[in-house]
Amino acid sequence: MNELIPLMVIVPLIAALLISAFSKFNKVAKILAFVVAICLPLIPLLSNYGLHYFGGYAPIMDNVTGTMFHPAITYSFTFFQQVFIGMIGLLTFLVIFIYLTKYKNVSGPYLFLLFLGTAAVTAMILTDDIFHMFVFFEILALAQVGIVAASSIDYSYEMALKYMILGSIGSPIMLLGIGFLLALTGSVNVSDIAAAVHNGLVDITSPVFLMSLGLIFFGWLYASGLPPFHTIKSGIYSKAEPHGAALLQSFTVISMISIVLIMIRIYSTLPIFEVLIVFFSILAMILGVSLALTQTDFRRMIGFLAVGELGFIGLGIGLGTNFSITAGLFQALNEIMITALLFIGFGAIVEATNEVDTRKLGGLLAYHPKVSIMLLIGGMAMAGVPPLNGFQSKLMLVQASLSCGFPELSILAIMVSIATFVVFVKTFYTMFLKPKPNDLELENKEVPRSMIFTMGVLLIIIIVLGLFPDVVTTGISNFVGGIL
Repeated sequence: MNELIPLMVIVPLIAALLISAFSKFNKVAKILAFVVAICLPLIPLLSNYGLHYFGGYAPIMDNVTGTMFHPAITYSFTFFQQVFIGMIGLLTFLVIFIYLTKYKNVSGPYLFLLFLGTAAVTAMILTDDIFHMFVFFEILALAQVGIVAASSIDYSYEMALKYMILGSIGSPIMLLGIGFLLALTGSVNVSDIAAAVHNGLVDITSPVFLMSLGLIFFGWLYASGLPPFHTIKSGIYSKAEPHGAALLQSFTVISMISIVLIMIRIYSTLPIFEVLIVFFSILAMILGVSLALTQTDFRRMIGFLAVGELGFIGLGIGLGTNFSITAGLFQALNEIMITALLFIGFGAIVEATNEVDTRKLGGLLAYHPKVSIMLLIGGMAMAGVPPLNGFQSKLMLVQASLSCGFPELSILAIMVSIATFVVFVKTFYTMFLKPKPNDLELENKEVPRSMIFTMGVLLIIIIVLGLFPDVVTTGISNFVGGIL
């Protein structure tokens, strides 16, 4: 077994606890947070692919049926997990870097929440145990609420409370669905449940099995921020610190793909499963870009665009082919980077202007050209402008829709991408190109260098993946082939 695999979860968990315990010692907390943050993207790069069985309990073969049973919680680590955990680790490092340079005295509880959320999403994408996944899903939900509540933005407490109340509904519903699966199969290991379903040991037309799908699917909608939860999800992004919003969005994307990949393995034999995913994804695409058009608060605008981009991910996964799921997962990776760049970039504008209403801004290109240019490229990447990474994943999604015999979905994807481009061009013109309002003070207001550095790192990755998408798509395709 590769002992580095569980360290991807254990290290940020222990760091969260230690930083919280030593939060009174500001310098110690800063050094510990920085060192651990550096380690987060390195551990997945140094780990070998394979499985880790907690407690050393290897799978057991039933000699009568020839079925393999997994008595231990199992972590599976492949190229797919390596790419996404590495990206989350890098983003966490960049977010911690911004936070440590911004505040002279750091908050131990806030750093605790950042590391706790990172550990939770890492466990969710690694685990092959659906109840283990749920436990960390709950931990992640609490961390998200805390990150929003700890921000200094008006009405953040109210938004955190709303999200927590919805979570008190969505999470138990998902747990009930998991309980139904346990009752049907006698296991919470995803491989064992999938084997029981595909070997005919479970009647897939039974009301209990169908009810489990409905309950877990509802929980997935809550975790992903797809309709009807799109408004509250975009709301928590707008009420978090910019660096916190960047991390929250990455948590949402990882939650979305972690849960839906488990559902694919269990429910892929049900035709209604893919129909549901495509339907809610299309709804998210349309509502996301439509609501973004009406926003004057650019934080809400990016939040709604992020919801629309989640629809592209779901569209690829819902089509159900190797190529389409690969496209959807590549889109998920791209969204993590692009949306983080936009949240941090627009957050830099807030730092410089103390203003979030686009109607009160203008002329920023002359004062902050670096941020302006990087935001422009990030917006084009989100809209799918070549040769950036967003173009590559959306082109794959269009091709996947055509190959599956749904040209109307291809047309919809193109139209939503064009609308996204229109939204961003309108916002960019309003903020950066139109004449500066007379009452807007911009003199001697600098953008934090840590934010510019973070945007630069993300922009390099966006451009590289746009020029060389095969660097990740080949390995993701091999992973998808293994679960279909």
